[in-house]
Amino acid sequence: MSVKVVTSSGKKKTAIARATVKKGTGKVRINKKPLEIYDPEFAKLKIIEAVMLAGDVAENIDIDVVVKGGGIIGQANAARTAIARGIVDWSSDTNLRDTYMTYDRNLLVNDSRQKETKKFGGPGARARYQKSYR
Repeated sequence: MSVKVVTSSGKKKTAIARATVKKGTGKVRINKKPLEIYDPEFAKLKIIEAVMLAGDVAENIDIDVVVKGGGIIGQANAARTAIARGIVDWSSDTNLRDTYMTYDRNLLVNDSRQKETKKFGGPGARARYQKSYR
C-alpha cells in the first residue's frame, strides 16, 4: 500500500511556496516552524485563513511548506495559496473549492502581478529625475 502525498505550489511576486500534504494530525509547518509561533501576526492570520476554511478536512492532514524569495507578506500569500491548493487536491472536494473561490480567488489562483522594471532617466519604473531650467 502506498502513502498518499500531494504536492502543490503557490506564487506571489518573487516568493515561491511548495506545500506537501500527507496524512497526519493537523500540523502546519512553514519552513520547519509551527504555524502557531509564526511571526509576524498579520502574516500568520493570512496563512491560517486557508486552514480554517477547510474545517474538519484539515484536522487529519499534515502540511509542510517551504517558502523562498520575496518579502514577509509575499511569502505569506504564496504559502496560503500552496496550502489551499494542496487541501483541495487532497480532498478533491468541489464544495471546498467553491468555498475558497467565493472567499478569496487568490487562495487557488496565483497573483501574476510583478514589479514593473526600472527604466533609464529616473530612479524607478515611472518616476523621472527633476530637471531645472535655470
